[in-house]
Amino acid sequence: MTRFVVAGAGLAAARACATLRRKGFDGELVVLGAEHHAPYDRPPLSKAVLRGDRDDAPLPFDVDTLGVRFRAGVTATGLNVAERVVRTDDGDEPFDGLLLATGAEPVRLPGSGEQLTVRTLDDAYTLRSRLRPGARVVVIGASWIGAEVATAALAAGCRVTCLEAGPAPLSAALGGEVGALFTPWWSDVDLRLDTKVASVDPGGVQLADGAVVTADVVVTGVGVRPATGWLAGSGLEIGNGVHVDEYLRTSAPGVFAVGDLAARWSPRLGARLRVEHWDEAGAAATVAAQVLLACAAGTPEADLPVHDPVPYFWSDQFGRKIQHVGRHGPADRAEVDTSDTARPAVRWYSPDGGLTAWLGVDRVKELVPARKQIADTLVALS
Repeated sequence: MTRFVVAGAGLAAARACATLRRKGFDGELVVLGAEHHAPYDRPPLSKAVLRGDRDDAPLPFDVDTLGVRFRAGVTATGLNVAERVVRTDDGDEPFDGLLLATGAEPVRLPGSGEQLTVRTLDDAYTLRSRLRPGARVVVIGASWIGAEVATAALAAGCRVTCLEAGPAPLSAALGGEVGALFTPWWSDVDLRLDTKVASVDPGGVQLADGAVVTADVVVTGVGVRPATGWLAGSGLEIGNGVHVDEYLRTSAPGVFAVGDLAARWSPRLGARLRVEHWDEAGAAATVAAQVLLACAAGTPEADLPVHDPVPYFWSDQFGRKIQHVGRHGPADRAEVDTSDTARPAVRWYSPDGGLTAWLGVDRVKELVPARKQIADTLVALS
């Protein structure tokens, strides 16, 4: 293998290139990035960058040191597996090995009104410029990103309304009972629960009941979809993301997918997962690079590194840090600990009594033991 291409210029690209060079790959490295920015860290966008505490979040990615040909502002538009070529809006890019890391795209609601999101650095700059004292900001979705946007808007002196379709903040991710723990945090926001949005129109948001919420700024935070549109006709197996095995391999030889774009097989859970968090993208890209080199060297599959970590993410909102590790399902029982009301915790248990997930507020020291216990539980259940 002499030529490795990464489609997407985020954390995964930076980690993959660094790993390949560290492991001795001396071939050509090409990174295609639709944005006109070098790879940067996305979590700070909805936190420090949006608040104005910092202007960027660069990642270690020195093109000269790594020997990378970085094509900024070049969008991948198609993939021909048979010809081993990535189509772009600026010509074809041939490859021997390929990493798909184009991430996900925000879900947009019906309507002709402006909907801001916080997916890219330019998105964060645009929204930050609109957060002015007294501005009427409507956040659609009391989600992880919605809470972080609301936090920044309040700090900027905006009047914030949040429209949430569920019964509590974060209810889509955590359920109504657990989500209700966070309702008091929204006391400075006009939080409207069980509220369905019909459309985003110029000057405001129309609700399903016909009412209109006026707004100077509308931010949509109702989820993302894997950016797989450009892979139509490629022959890759695609469902809710590009399907990959536990080695991050797609259905095409030498083609890997990671991060928000990928739906990976988890042996420990016996299920396919799409994990939309920073920790996942970086770790998966490192493993994909290692697998690529191992396969090129003829390493037996049984000796390949496996990517199957316990999912983890965090969120900073309203002056607190929420950390979550594991994966809980509908059959799991949630045990809520409010003995310290300022620092609640939640533990989810399987029907067999094993710990499958943990959430803590400002309980950083409890994360590592919880993660180990969950890993042991999931191994036992697999």
